[in-house]
Amino acid sequence: MLIGIPDIIGSDLLKALADTGHGDLIVIADHFYPPVTKAPQAVSIQAKGVGAALMLDAVLQLVPLDVEYEAKPISYIIPDADSGIVMEDSPVWQDVRKVVKDHGYDPACIGTLERMKFYEKAGKAYVVICTSETQPYGCIILQKGVK
Repeated sequence: MLIGIPDIIGSDLLKALADTGHGDLIVIADHFYPPVTKAPQAVSIQAKGVGAALMLDAVLQLVPLDVEYEAKPISYIIPDADSGIVMEDSPVWQDVRKVVKDHGYDPACIGTLERMKFYEKAGKAYVVICTSETQPYGCIILQKGVK
């Protein structure tokens, strides 16, 4: 038994997070994200029954953001500009901003990526955590830092 590990972080995810290094990308994916086709080289971890913000909170208890070397070490997915979908905000995005702030980071370190740019960047991820998040555009990318 380990002490201090959030209950929603299973052993496979704990090992995957431990295997990441400075600058590695971690995707927290919503229920609709296809990890096998969008990030085929990544370690894919199932975390069903958990939402994106709750998983973000758990991951940030173990992994620092790369605020020293990256202006926006965390980004969430937004609709493509030419998609015709207009979203000013979402509950997931609000929760992401709150979790980041609660962990002592300046919310200015959060960026946005249009869907296709998000998929391109996520393709370079080391690990994809597949949650049950059902809110639209509920995917997040973190860049791991050092403490």
